[in-house]
Amino acid sequence: MDQSTSRLILRRVSERDLFLHREKVLREGLLKLLAVKDSDIRALTLEQSRDAVDQGVHSGGAFSATIPLVALFYGSFLKLDIEDPTRPGQDIFTLSKGHAVAAMASIYADLGYFDRSVLKNSRSHESILNGHPGPVLPGVHIATGPMGQGIGVAQGFAIAGRIGKRFDSYCLTGDGELQEGTVWEAVMYAGQNHLDNLCVLVDRNYGQLDIHTKNIFPMPDFVEVFRSYGWEACDADATQYDGVVAALERFRFGERKGKPTAIICRTTKGYGAFSDFLNRHKVTTSNELIKRKLALQEQRREIRVRELLEYIENLDASREGQIVRELLQNAAQEMHLEFEFANGDRSGVRSIHGPVLTRRAPSRDKQIRYQKEQLPKIDAKKQYSSTQIVSAAMTVFAQDSRVISIDADLGTTSGLEAGVAAADQRRALNVGVAEANMMLIGEALAALGNNVWVSTFCPFFNWQVLRRIAVGQQERVEAMHADTGWLSEGHGLDLTFLATAANFETRTNGATHMGNDDNTTFDAVGQLKIIDVSCPRQLLSIMQWIMEGNRGLVYVRVMRTESPVLYAADYMFDFGKGYRLRESPRDRAVIISSGRAVHESLAAAEICVRRGFDAGVVDMPSVDEKLLLELANSGRLLVFAEQNNGYLWQNFLKVIYRNRKTVNADALQRTLTINALTADGKPQFIHSATYEELKAAFGMTPEAIADTVESGLDSLGQ
Repeated sequence: MDQSTSRLILRRVSERDLFLHREKVLREGLLKLLAVKDSDIRALTLEQSRDAVDQGVHSGGAFSATIPLVALFYGSFLKLDIEDPTRPGQDIFTLSKGHAVAAMASIYADLGYFDRSVLKNSRSHESILNGHPGPVLPGVHIATGPMGQGIGVAQGFAIAGRIGKRFDSYCLTGDGELQEGTVWEAVMYAGQNHLDNLCVLVDRNYGQLDIHTKNIFPMPDFVEVFRSYGWEACDADATQYDGVVAALERFRFGERKGKPTAIICRTTKGYGAFSDFLNRHKVTTSNELIKRKLALQEQRREIRVRELLEYIENLDASREGQIVRELLQNAAQEMHLEFEFANGDRSGVRSIHGPVLTRRAPSRDKQIRYQKEQLPKIDAKKQYSSTQIVSAAMTVFAQDSRVISIDADLGTTSGLEAGVAAADQRRALNVGVAEANMMLIGEALAALGNNVWVSTFCPFFNWQVLRRIAVGQQERVEAMHADTGWLSEGHGLDLTFLATAANFETRTNGATHMGNDDNTTFDAVGQLKIIDVSCPRQLLSIMQWIMEGNRGLVYVRVMRTESPVLYAADYMFDFGKGYRLRESPRDRAVIISSGRAVHESLAAAEICVRRGFDAGVVDMPSVDEKLLLELANSGRLLVFAEQNNGYLWQNFLKVIYRNRKTVNADALQRTLTINALTADGKPQFIHSATYEELKAAFGMTPEAIADTVESGLDSLGQ
């Protein structure tokens, strides 16, 4: 080796050592900066308790989550556009443990998502800062609580970050939440599908809800459990910053190996508080107590600031030392900290909250573009199954990259998977027998502006998940309509729940599969539009209606087997409208129905004619309050014929009650019902049987419906 080569190698070794030394020194300084920021966030969290409408805060989980949250948001790991949190391509954070909202809200106010004044009067009716986070709060994409559902949504964001512009999805969950089965549906799917842009931090504080000192169930070694599902996993001491920061650095800047990452942040409930009073799940505090706690936090901050300043002053006067000082100065600014100077020397560190950066998000165009002439042609003389229509139509609709489908195993039943996969198989997902996870992924993809369809059998949709999704949708609507809201037109969820085998369609599968109570149950969920499909052409028109965009949460119940076509080629579906399929001035009765029962009702009307009296037929795929009121005042006999627990009938009663001052007094006396309720009007579940047997058992054959109409007319003396 010649001397010049030797000198070059020595110089490079020296430069590398110098670089590593600088990195080490800088990292120590950054950790001290994070410790100062930690005190600021804890103080804001305590102030929320003082200023809350009930002077309460979920203190235990908020304090144990502070170090992971501060490390994540101030450690230069997240790529965020705070001015427009909806801009595609940026990283997304999901707070799965919604009870830690006070810590998260403190950070969001500090970063400029909203003004610090939002932290006051939290949980009041006037406040947008609730006990759990939701989209009414700027920068928050979904509503969460303590039920472990956020990790599934974060997994959905990670899927989006692989389909389109690459970005990372981060989530903070609690160890108590990991008792929820929904969590493990997501963990299994994420590992199986190599979502290496997903990072989950587990707040391992060893407590939960009322029992803040322990978990109710003994918890396993989470590192080994996550690894067994194909994850990268590690422990980190979350009572200080270096371990959590190091773990985040490995995820953010290390080699991606096709595995999602779980960081188990070991801490204790209420860590960072000065008394065990704040270790509890939720506490109500006095002003005097908070005043003392804030004073103690300020004392701690002063100590940390002093340690930081001493560290900076002890840096040598070399060029390397000056570079580190400048880098720490820049890092402080990014953390919303500002060095104070006296006589040219650093004398303190001031916290700079805000300013508010988040603006109203640009509106979204949600209309799906497609070639209408390519849609399936429907022959009025033939019969079609819903699967045929959905698959053929989705092949056309999915040419727009915003159309995405997720099935829970039953892809051949819905037709979604085959249709969307014909355009792009990356957007035709199947989660297996994991309906909750299917819905969570769907919510995430819809939150990003996509037109998303999820499908399973009617009774298999998870009510718990559906309700929380609807809460988030309501908050989105509120944020769009408020004068000071951060969302604009087009930022609601376009999420369709394609519910297969509705009414008597499941047949011999038995009571657990029979869809006779799903619509009456889900009718109590706010923001949900329920539709019961009776005709192949109607189904196609409903799909076109949904593709117009901004339809919200839509629950579409479809038939399983083939059915005749009822509507002409010019039919156009409109939500909240019923359709008179058979009408005559001679009608003495009107049969109101939906779904497969419409076909039986039309056949019953033909029998009525042969018996010497006319009966009209109304197909009501969605509740038409105006038409129901018109029918109530028509003076005709009304027969509700439904292969379920009386969804239309129950809504008819609501219409009658709301209009009780103007509706005909004898409206209910002229009304009869045929449905799946018991003889005394109680809900029940339906046993296995063929369709013909079920019709006979519940009085739903055309002959039985005609009998009901005839006996009703006789009793009225008509």
